[in-house]
Amino acid sequence: MFPTFPLVKTLLGSVATPAFAWKNLHTSTARRDIDQAAKYIGAGAATIGVAGSGAGIGSVFGNLVMGYARNPGLKQQLFSYAILGFALSEAMGLFCLMMAFLILYAF
Repeated sequence: MFPTFPLVKTLLGSVATPAFAWKNLHTSTARRDIDQAAKYIGAGAATIGVAGSGAGIGSVFGNLVMGYARNPGLKQQLFSYAILGFALSEAMGLFCLMMAFLILYAF
């Protein structure tokens, strides 16, 4: 691993050995399992935003129906606002899904 010089070994004594043991911990099987579990937990937490996106889309179109029922004359304006709300909500859901895939496969 690292070269140990006799002078450093006599001056430091047993102080230098825990650093080597600590370095070996990062390559152990338990450490890789913990990292993999953390990736799965992070990806699961990132996908919660997709459910929020679905709820937002439902809310947008539900309010479109209610607004159209109250004032049919504003059909075009309400529909354009609904499409804008749908696009923004869907984009947030796709960003959450993209982050989940990045956590799983890029890191």
